Amino acid sequence: MPNNIILIGFSFTGKTQIGKRVAARQGWPFIDTDALIVERYRKSIDEIFAAKGEPFFRELEREALMQACSRTNVVISTGGGAIIDPGNRDMMRKSGVVICLDAQPETIHRRMEASARRNASENVRPLLKADDPLERIKNLKEHRQVYYGIADWTVHTDKLAFPETVEEVLRGYALSLREKPPTRRSSDASYTVQTGTATCPGYVGWGILRDLGKRMREADLSGTAFVIADAAVWKLYGRTVSDSLFNDKFTIQHYEVPPGEASKSLANAEKLYRWLASHKAERKHVVVALGGGVAGDLAGFVAATYVRGMPWVAVPTTLLSMVDSSIGGKTAVNLPDGKNLVGAFHQPRLVMADTQTLTTLPKRELTSGWAEVVKHGLILDKTLFDFIRAETKRLVALDGKVTTEVVRLSAAIKARVVSEDERESGGGPRTLLNYGHTLGHALETALGYEKLLHGEAISIGMTGEAHISQRMGLLTADEVKQQRESLEAFGLPLKSPPVDMAAMRRAMALDKKVADKKINWALLQGLGNAVVRNDVPEGLVEEALREVVG
Repeated sequence: MPNNIILIGFSFTGKTQIGKRVAARQGWPFIDTDALIVERYRKSIDEIFAAKGEPFFRELEREALMQACSRTNVVISTGGGAIIDPGNRDMMRKSGVVICLDAQPETIHRRMEASARRNASENVRPLLKADDPLERIKNLKEHRQVYYGIADWTVHTDKLAFPETVEEVLRGYALSLREKPPTRRSSDASYTVQTGTATCPGYVGWGILRDLGKRMREADLSGTAFVIADAAVWKLYGRTVSDSLFNDKFTIQHYEVPPGEASKSLANAEKLYRWLASHKAERKHVVVALGGGVAGDLAGFVAATYVRGMPWVAVPTTLLSMVDSSIGGKTAVNLPDGKNLVGAFHQPRLVMADTQTLTTLPKRELTSGWAEVVKHGLILDKTLFDFIRAETKRLVALDGKVTTEVVRLSAAIKARVVSEDERESGGGPRTLLNYGHTLGHALETALGYEKLLHGEAISIGMTGEAHISQRMGLLTADEVKQQRESLEAFGLPLKSPPVDMAAMRRAMALDKKVADKKINWALLQGLGNAVVRNDVPEGLVEEALREVVG
């Protein structure tokens, strides 16, 4: 279970002040979700309410909470009404220990008035603006009280000074950690994908490949392990994988597929079906995908469809697959008409990402992977984006500690989004992950999956889609510049080789994000804040294409 401290409670119960002090005591970062909203939208909470209304604010609040809860070892202060949304409550419970700061309505009213006297220009919470503020507080608090019941611990702050409240929060946190049941056999996982039908722990670490067999046993897997591996990766890590599985009493069969996107085909899937049949594979056996996104997508698709579904384990060895394709259960093969057009959602039983394997990755492959890492910061976590920019040199040099931490943070963002929206419902949170992918996938298809690696195509796609975001008034020129500088610092391309524009348009028309003949574009409304729009003018799309096609 992630071990964050999440503070809930009514306005003026002290969440921000106490949160900062608790974070300082723990040596952790402090995140105020209201502050994230103000930073992203560049307006005060009061102004957002006045201009856009409460429903719009609550959506911003949900996105800010998702960003905060994707972290570990942080103290999070939430807005007073954040707990009303059931999805928010579920995020908080999964993210750590929820502590409610409570106070009597009269105490809250006195604090609100004192705050207004100290700073006449300070914005009072919009929901507290009323002819009779005390009565409004009483009514709102009574309405929300049932939701505050999700808390693992409650601190009544009426008669407590700040230091006393901090001590009570830390005491409640320590007691709650001991009492909370751990997530099933994955309490030490780096992240967990939790959907309505499956739980998938993900492990990120330097040199953890030798623990594969043990982790599979912990996930209640046994018997025969059918390893489907990228041929180049098997030469490097096949012995380590085999030894780990053998030591934990697995019988091992392995099949090597050629590197490259061309291997993700129905023809290769059929070869694998026949191979499994020849070895009398059963539904209780397990498929292990060893390699990058190609091996993972192909092996996962075969596992999803052979004997109507076999359990599978993802062992990603590329940066791109560690932070993206191995997380979320999307499995697929390509058709000549487009990428990933035949597939299934099938969650792996666990993901094992050994960041030390990145040291043997070809430089171009490694560089390609940073595109998805940068993307995760751009769409949902500006703090991560800023951290990546600050540590680019150490990341390019594959410093073990920094690389592992950034991969863990990036993977946790993807896991959080997938847990919210497993099957990419129209306009749902998972759609945000497609930033850069509408143009990027079209480029890959039009170029026959040969001239660009996936991350290179996504880098170019993000460049084009940042242009669209800016022209639609969502992104400033300086923010576009920051994205460009970050991509360039990793050596990622911003323009594509010459391409058949008609082929690109055909690929975009077949894009899985098309609904009612309109594309659901994931765009940026400020750094760290993606939005979904289906009203991008065709002329602006053509302009973006000209911007990025060499």
